[in-house]
Amino acid sequence: MINVIREPLIFEISSPGKSGVRLPALDVPEKLDVLDGLAIRSDLEGFPEVSETEITRHFTRLSQMNYCVDFGFYPLGSCTMKYNPKVNEKVAALPGLSGVHPLAPEKLAQGNLELMKTLEKLLCEITGLDAVSLQPAAGAHGELTGMMLIRAYHQAHGNPRKYVLIPDSAHGTNPSSAHICGYVVKEIKSNEKGTISLEDLAREMTEEVAALMVTNPNTLGVFESDICQIAEIVHARGGFVYMDGANLNALAGVTRPGDMKVDVLHLNLHKTFSTPHGGGGPGSGPVAVRKVLEPYLPVPVIEEKDGQYHLNYNRPQSIGRVKSFYGQFLVMLKALAYLLALGPAGLREMTEIAVLNSNYIRHSLKDVYHLKYDSPTLHECVFSDKFQKDFGVSNLDISKRLLDYGLHPPTMSFPLIVHGALMIEPTETESRRDLDLFIEAMKAIDREARENPELLRTAPHITYVRRLDEVQAARNPVLRWEKK
Repeated sequence: MINVIREPLIFEISSPGKSGVRLPALDVPEKLDVLDGLAIRSDLEGFPEVSETEITRHFTRLSQMNYCVDFGFYPLGSCTMKYNPKVNEKVAALPGLSGVHPLAPEKLAQGNLELMKTLEKLLCEITGLDAVSLQPAAGAHGELTGMMLIRAYHQAHGNPRKYVLIPDSAHGTNPSSAHICGYVVKEIKSNEKGTISLEDLAREMTEEVAALMVTNPNTLGVFESDICQIAEIVHARGGFVYMDGANLNALAGVTRPGDMKVDVLHLNLHKTFSTPHGGGGPGSGPVAVRKVLEPYLPVPVIEEKDGQYHLNYNRPQSIGRVKSFYGQFLVMLKALAYLLALGPAGLREMTEIAVLNSNYIRHSLKDVYHLKYDSPTLHECVFSDKFQKDFGVSNLDISKRLLDYGLHPPTMSFPLIVHGALMIEPTETESRRDLDLFIEAMKAIDREARENPELLRTAPHITYVRRLDEVQAARNPVLRWEKK
C-alpha cells in the first residue's frame, strides 16, 4: 500500500511567536477606549501563528489536492460537469463588463442590458418558448420561480389549486419547489420502460392539479417519448407542464421543449451552457415561459424601444423580485460567449456528442454492471451495483475505489428508483481516451470486487484522506479543533 504524506492542519504548523509580516511601530495608542470590551486579534486564543512560507506552501498543497474539471473527468450524472472554455472567462473579465456597478443608471449600462437581452432571445429560440427571465440564481431557484409563476396565474384566475404531480424519476428538488409554493405533491409512478405511466397520470390529473413537473429526459437518461400526449392530458384539465431543464444537454439544438407543449422551463447556464459549476460558481437558472405566463415574470423586465434598453418595474401582475439586482451577470456573459462561439450547428453537435459519449460508456459496461432499465438512453446512463453486491461490494465501495484510479466517482444512489445506482454523464467535452480510461477503471474494479472485495471495502488507499466514518461524522461532528 502506498504511504501518502498527510498534510497537517494549519493549527498544527503553528508555533508561538511566528509571523508572516513585520509592521512598523504604531504612531497611535495601542488600545483605544472604543475597543474596550471588544475582542481584538491578540485575544483570539489558539489563532495560528505561521510564517509566510508556511502559509503559502500549506494552501498551495491543499489546492493541489482538489479535483477539478481542468484536472480530469467528472462523470456526475444529472450534473453536466463539462469543461469550461477559458475564452468565456476572458470575455467576462473585460473591464467594461466586470467593472460595471449594479447601481449604474440605465444610460451607462446600455451594452450590458443589450447583452442580457441578446441572451434572452437566444434562450427563447433554443427552448421554443416566448419569454425568459434571467434573474434566478441557480437551477432550484429557477424551479421555484417557475412554480411561483404557475401559482400566480392560477391565483389570478380564482383558484391556485392544491396539487402538483411529480414523477418518481424527477429531480429531487422538484418536490421542494412545489411544497414551498404551497402545493401538496403527488407522485406519478414510472412504467417498465422507466417513463411516466400515462394511466397513472390520467387518473391523478384533476382540476385540483396546478401542474405536472417533468424532467425530460428523466433522471434515467430516458426520453419521455409520450411527452406530447402527457401535455395534452395535463392541459385538458387546465394544468401547466413544467419541465426541469437540468438535462437540456441531451436536447439543445436538436429539439425544443416548447415544441413538446411544455409551458415553463428552467435552464442551467452553469450546466448546459458551460459556465463554472458547483464550487466554481455562482450558477444561473433562467426560467422560460409561454406567452400566457409572461405577465407574471419577475421584475424588472428588460425592454427595448428605439434602440435603447430600459428596465420595466411597472408590471402589476409580476411575482416581484426573486434576486437582488438582475441576476448573475458575469455567468450570463460566459453562457452568451459559449453560445455565440458554437452557433446553431455547434450547439447541435454538442448534444449529439454528449449522447454518443454516454451510449459508448453504456455499451462498454452493460455486461459488467447491472442495467435495471434497458430503454434507450440519451446523455446519461444509470447502472447499479446489483452484480457486485453478490461479493459484498456496494456502489459506495466502487465510488471510493475510483478515487485510487485518479477518477471522480459518478453520482451515487440516485435516482431512488434504482437501488445502488451509479449515474454516469460524460458530457461532450470528454475525449475517447478519457472515456476509455474510465471504462477500464470500472472494469478493473469489477474484477477486484470478485477477486479481492476487501480491497474495495477499505478504499480509497492512496488519497490524502482515507475513508471516513460517515455515520459517526453525521452524529458527532467535530466543529472545533483543540490542541492536545
